[in-house]
Amino acid sequence: MGSVEVFILGQKYVIKGDESPEHIKKLAEFVDAKLREVHDAMPGITPLKASILASLTIADELHKIKLKYNTVSESIRNIENRADSIIKLFD
Repeated sequence: MGSVEVFILGQKYVIKGDESPEHIKKLAEFVDAKLREVHDAMPGITPLKASILASLTIADELHKIKLKYNTVSESIRNIENRADSIIKLFD
């Protein structure tokens, strides 16, 4: 487990984790970008409120991706089941 120094909204944080330093830095850059989007859209917003709004935005994106993933996974299972049925016709 290593530690990585990152900057989010100009604040330095030391993050410890099992992931590679590059991965942790990419995550920090992503979070920083989301916070800056909120902060730029609402100048004067407190960092706490910006963090909450950015977290909700990230959670919304994750939720939508999970829904799409589940839909695609279900479609793949249906295709596999149909393929199995067709293969059985030739047996």
